[in-house]
Formats: sequence, structure tokens, C-alpha cells
Amino acid sequence: MEIACLDLEGVLVPEIWIGFAERTGIEELRATTRDIPDYDVLMRQRLRLLEQHNLGLPDIQQVIAGMEPLPGAKDFIEWLKNHFQVIILSDTFYEFSQPLMRQLGFPTLFCHRLVADADGKIIDYKLRQKDPKRQSVKALHALNFRVIAAGDSYNDTSMLEEADAGILFKAPANVIEEFPQYPAVHSYDELREEFCKASERDID
Repeated sequence: MEIACLDLEGVLVPEIWIGFAERTGIEELRATTRDIPDYDVLMRQRLRLLEQHNLGLPDIQQVIAGMEPLPGAKDFIEWLKNHFQVIILSDTFYEFSQPLMRQLGFPTLFCHRLVADADGKIIDYKLRQKDPKRQSVKALHALNFRVIAAGDSYNDTSMLEEADAGILFKAPANVIEEFPQYPAVHSYDELREEFCKASERDID
């Protein structure tokens, strides 16, 4: 049996923090794991900026409510679900994901939790586990699944390494240059072709 594991932001939906940065005008919130590979450093920076600007979870959720999946993402997920079991492995948070996952037909999502107080101030975050994307693929291997994975950023590379086949999708030039062992594609048609190539089955 084969399972497809995908990152969420940058692969199927826009980067949430970039969208929030554009809405608030806080340029530093545009940083993602494409820019800062250490996820804890990135999140501590985000939490500090939110506190400085007196912004909380409801402010971010309001922006997310107006977001849509990337053009072509819905059709790609439908194609993928016809040929594979699909799991989204993301470093987003369940408190963010509901509106976007609804639009994608609620594929299975493994991600993290935010800690907010009664006023909606985000005071911390809780990882599901350390290096969760790699550990998820390792667990699937232990269940005798073959895994094909796709992502766009530094925090996806351990998932790609652990998978039986890894694909970079819409990755920035620096990530592509640092990880030349993975095919790099930039459209859903190309991504579909790479999944077909990587599969041990005859699919189209």
C-alpha cells in the first residue's frame, strides 16, 4: 500500500503567516521555514511580534477565513485521493486549519496546537512531537506502507529523506540548490507526473 504525504502551506494553500503579514503590514511576519530553518526560533519570533503589536488568535483566524486553496489544489487533491491514501503533514496549527481543510474536503491532517488565553492572546505552542514529519513517515513505514512525500521548505526535507520517494514542489531556489537529490517541480501537472513516476503501480 502507498500513502501520499504532503505539506500544507505553500503546497496546497497560501502561507498563512505571509497572508497575515500582508493584512497587518508587519513585514517581519512574512518569515517562514523557507527563511528560518529552526522552527522554534521562527515561532518565538512570531509570538514576540504578536505580543508587540497586541494581536491574537482571533485576528489571525479572521484573515484565514478569507483565504482559499492555491489554484489547482482542489483538483490535485481529488486526483491524489483517487490513487493514494493521503495525509497532510504540516507545521501549521489545528486552530488555523479548519476553514482551509474544509475547502480541500478534509483530508487527514497531522499538525500542532496553539496555547491561547481567555482573551485570545497566543502565549505558547505545542508540537505534536519532535521532528513530526519524519516521525510520521517512520510510523507509516512501521505499518508497512510505502510513502511518497512532497513539500516546499526546509522543514519538509526530513520527511522527504525518510520517504521512499521525495518531491520538492514550488520550493525556493535556495532549498532546491541545497537538496538536489529531489526532483523539483512547480505545477500540479508536474507534481502529478512525479507521483506517477514514484509509484510502484501503473497510474495516470
